[in-house]
Amino acid sequence: MRAGAARAVAAAWVRRYAARTPGVEGALLSGSVLGMAADAVLPPWSDVDVLVVRAEPAEKLGKFRWGGVLLEVSFVTWEELGSAEDVLGSWVFAGCLRGDGVLADPTGRLAGLRARVSAEFADRVWVRRRLAGLRARVEAGLRGLPVSGPLHEQVTAWLFPTSLTAVLPLVAGLVEPTVRRRYVVAREVLAAYGMADRYAEMLGLLDGGGVSAGRVAEHLAGLARTFDVAAGVARTRFAFSADITAVARPVVVDGGAALVASGSHREAMFWVVATYARCHAVLAVDAPGWGVELAPSFEAAVADLGVLSAAERRRRADEVLAFLPGWCAAVERIAAR
Repeated sequence: MRAGAARAVAAAWVRRYAARTPGVEGALLSGSVLGMAADAVLPPWSDVDVLVVRAEPAEKLGKFRWGGVLLEVSFVTWEELGSAEDVLGSWVFAGCLRGDGVLADPTGRLAGLRARVSAEFADRVWVRRRLAGLRARVEAGLRGLPVSGPLHEQVTAWLFPTSLTAVLPLVAGLVEPTVRRRYVVAREVLAAYGMADRYAEMLGLLDGGGVSAGRVAEHLAGLARTFDVAAGVARTRFAFSADITAVARPVVVDGGAALVASGSHREAMFWVVATYARCHAVLAVDAPGWGVELAPSFEAAVADLGVLSAAERRRRADEVLAFLPGWCAAVERIAAR
C-alpha cells in the first residue's frame, strides 16, 4: 500500500472511532509515515502510528489491522502535549505537528499548535532544546543503570539510552525519529551531511565492533520462537504490550529480516535485543517456565553485544558517556546547517 493511502485509512479509522467514542478531542499521525511521500510504498512490516488526543488519560489501544493497514493507536492528553513552546522543545512531539499530520481537530487546538510548530520547527533555538533534552535522557539513563534485577530489565536500561545516540543526528537533521530503523536512518543522515566517517564509531557503541550477518540471522530465528511463545501466553499489560502480539509479528520478524537482507544486520541487533528483552519481561510474569527454557538464546544475543554482565554494561555505558560530548558537538554542526 502507498503511504498516502495508508494515511487516508488512518484518518477514516479516526473518524469512525471519534463518532462512537466520547472525549476524543483530536488525532494526529506520528512516526516514520510522516516523512514518506504519498506514493512511497509502505512495507508490510511497517505500522502507522496514530496519537488520539483526549482530555483524560486512557489505556493504549495498541496494534491492530484495519482497512488493510497495521495501525498503532496511542492516547495523549493536552497536558502531555503542553504549550506550543513545550511541543517545539520536545523531540517526541515536535515532528508530529511539523507537517500535515493532523487527522482530526474538532476543537481547533491542534491547528493552533501546528501553525506555531510548523513555522518555528527548524529554528536553531528549538532544535538545540530538543537535542539538549535527548542528551539529558541518554545521560540520566546510563548514569543510573541498575546493577541488580532480571537480565531483561538491566539490558533494556542500557540498550535504549545507548541507542539514542543514533536519534541525535535525526533530531539535528530535522528527520522524524524512529525506533526499529533508527541506526539505518542515522547512517543516511550522517552521509547526507558529509559525516559518514563518524557512523562506525557510534554503531560500535551498540555492538562492540560487529556481529556477523549469519549470527544476527541466528538470533532473529531464536527471537521468532521466543516471540511466538510470549505472544501466545501474554496476559499482563505492559507499556509495550502492543509490540508482543500475533498481529505485530511482521513488524518484529519480517522487519528484522528485511534489515538483515539489506546489509544492515549490525543495525538490526538493536531491534532484536530490544524485542527479546520485552518478550522476557512478559515471560517472567506470565510463563516463568518458558522464560527459563528460552533464556539461553536471549543471553547469547546479549553476549554478542558484549554486555552480558553488569560490569560490561557499566563499562560500555561509560564509553557512551565519554563519547557523548564530542558526538553532540558533531550533530550540532548538522543543526547549524
